Amino acid sequence: MTGKELRIVFMGTPDFAVASLAALLGKGYQVVGVVTAPDKPAGRGQKLQQSAVKSFALEHNLPVLQPEKLKDENFLIQLKSLRPDLQIIVAFRMLPEVVWKLPALGTFNLHGSLLPRYRGAAPLNWAIMNGDTESGVTTFLLKQEIDTGNILFQEKVPISPDETVGELHDQLMSIGAQLVIKTVDALAEGTAIPIPQQQLPFEPEKLHAPKIFKEDCRINWSSDILTIHNKIRGLSPYPTTWTELNAPYKENISLKIFRALPEQKAHNYNPGTILSDQKKWMKIACADGFLSVTDLQLAGKKRMGIEEFLRGFPNVESYIAL
Repeated sequence: MTGKELRIVFMGTPDFAVASLAALLGKGYQVVGVVTAPDKPAGRGQKLQQSAVKSFALEHNLPVLQPEKLKDENFLIQLKSLRPDLQIIVAFRMLPEVVWKLPALGTFNLHGSLLPRYRGAAPLNWAIMNGDTESGVTTFLLKQEIDTGNILFQEKVPISPDETVGELHDQLMSIGAQLVIKTVDALAEGTAIPIPQQQLPFEPEKLHAPKIFKEDCRINWSSDILTIHNKIRGLSPYPTTWTELNAPYKENISLKIFRALPEQKAHNYNPGTILSDQKKWMKIACADGFLSVTDLQLAGKKRMGIEEFLRGFPNVESYIAL
């Protein structure tokens, strides 16, 4: 059997998943159904918003299922009626056994890390925040424990010193789509050789990539320059690092930082001290140097470059970053 003969059900939600679905359709694979998240209210008007995968699926006249609960009997009946030979998961939620065991060839997942590194919700973010010099994508067969199934294929990519998670995301989105195609063909032809993850080396401190919350994104200016720089690029453009600017007799101002250039240098300034020429540059002191902020955003405003920001803050040196 060839990959194009398989009846495939695709499960995913964000843009990262759309690239894989588009690759399957573009190469003539038989996607018989798509499972994605229910529509959710978003924006100021709280209008219902479709997932990126749903929008793409509807544009290509694919059947779409949006279960609230993956064990719902009606959903399971609909899923079985699609008669899938194989299910593919890209950026979706954890599946119950009754779902991932349904197809004869099983279910495989595309994950944004070199498993067993970074199991969990935010693998790309944690790879950059930890200062890794390489990342990649993995396809693996699902089992009950999340992100622990036998590995099918991996593709590595280098991470440059100033690369942001947004840039890495876009690169791996494309590479991952091609890895999905390779995996489908290998499973159909019976040439895939699953490898248990426990046979591969890993670093215990890089085993998990938990979900990131707002307080995790706050910058600690007492940290060393490399830690802060990696945190900024590992959370840019989303969910984004932030700090608060404090000045005497004024309310604190929340500030998101998307990009900053590190300058390792001994100094006597307190962490969080702001230096600026008030025209073209602003840098903030940390433990062993300065970070020169280039892209930022004030609460309620749009993202801007440093020169535009400084025009609205002629006394920025009177503030301290907390």
